[in-house]
Amino acid sequence: MSRHRRPLFNEINITPLTDIFLVLLIIMMVIAPMLDSQGLRLAVPTIGQSAQAANEPKAISLNIAANGQYTIDNQPVAPETLQQRLYQSKTQYPDGLIIEPDPKASHGAVVRAMDAARSAGIEKVAVNQE
Repeated sequence: MSRHRRPLFNEINITPLTDIFLVLLIIMMVIAPMLDSQGLRLAVPTIGQSAQAANEPKAISLNIAANGQYTIDNQPVAPETLQQRLYQSKTQYPDGLIIEPDPKASHGAVVRAMDAARSAGIEKVAVNQE
């Protein structure tokens, strides 16, 4: 009868495990500063800035009705004269144009308004959907 010798597990080699942990630690140390710098840069208003927030931006407000009728400051504007009217108003309103279409207004009416603004030289255009 031969005796089989059982391996002893009293001594486990932890060198490979230590190597893996050290490599992971080095990777985390290198990557952590990169992750921190990619965060969002948000400007949070403070109490001292409330006086600035009270100043309304000076932007042209263009409303588009469901039937395609344009109004600027509650005054109707014909589609043919929209570009000329925006050109005349852009010096009084340097913050650009805010287009507020009716939810049932056609896409074409909004595109015509944006084209008229571009042709009038207005660079800042926003569409406000309710």
